[in-house]
Amino acid sequence: MILDMLRVIQNLPDHVFGVRASGEVTADDLKNVLLPGLESLTDRYNEIYYLLLLETEVQNFTAGAWVQDLIAGLKHFTAWKKMAIVTDQTAVEKFTDAFSYISPGEAKGYEISELQEAIDWLSIKK
Repeated sequence: MILDMLRVIQNLPDHVFGVRASGEVTADDLKNVLLPGLESLTDRYNEIYYLLLLETEVQNFTAGAWVQDLIAGLKHFTAWKKMAIVTDQTAVEKFTDAFSYISPGEAKGYEISELQEAIDWLSIKK
């Protein structure tokens, strides 16, 4: 049985923080996994290179999770350098590409089959 949650992705470059979302993602998942990971990254590098492997439908993020996600994004707004969202949900991938125009860093959407390409892109510091 796969647990519903956010899990940290291991074996990424030191300057990259990544999470895998599966099942239902709650505000507690973001408070206990995402926020500490982003805090640690900004403490060490003062910038964020972020990978989200989205293996669940965006509808499976609870309202509280979206609020926590917004808080994380705003709190570290100027630290964002690169964000890769890896998903087979075409609408999310297109939104991510469009989001790049309003965020201080770059944002790119990738398909699940392009996970390594997303990691390679994040590996290159701006």
